[in-house]
Amino acid sequence: MNYREVDSTAEYVARLETGADWREEIESLADDVEADAGWFTAIGAVQDAEIWFYDQDDLEYYPVELDEPLEVASCAGNVALLNGERFAHTHAVLSRPDGEAVAGHLNEATVWAGEVHLRVFEEPLEREHDETTDLDLWL
Repeated sequence: MNYREVDSTAEYVARLETGADWREEIESLADDVEADAGWFTAIGAVQDAEIWFYDQDDLEYYPVELDEPLEVASCAGNVALLNGERFAHTHAVLSRPDGEAVAGHLNEATVWAGEVHLRVFEEPLEREHDETTDLDLWL
């Protein structure tokens, strides 16, 4: 297990812009506040979404396209540096009008309404390729 203590330097709340991309809005916030590491939670609604499921046998992401309005029942993730750029690793639980939920790695989604809370860490986190999982993981 790889772990470390982190100290928070700041916390921000933000409203995501209607029509923008959900994950890109979080990355934009991280850029604006110069957050090279952090943890976020968010709620709201999206007009469409693409979630990814990672197949542990194939070591590959498979996309699930959702072309419908969805509630963001829960969204959590972290900000870290990936190839020198801020990257928001984002997971979400999205719900349909009947309450059915779909979930996974949120690659993209069009914001209808969104609110995010970002806690910024003092020390940067960096992602590096892990050969076992074929994923970019924290160092």
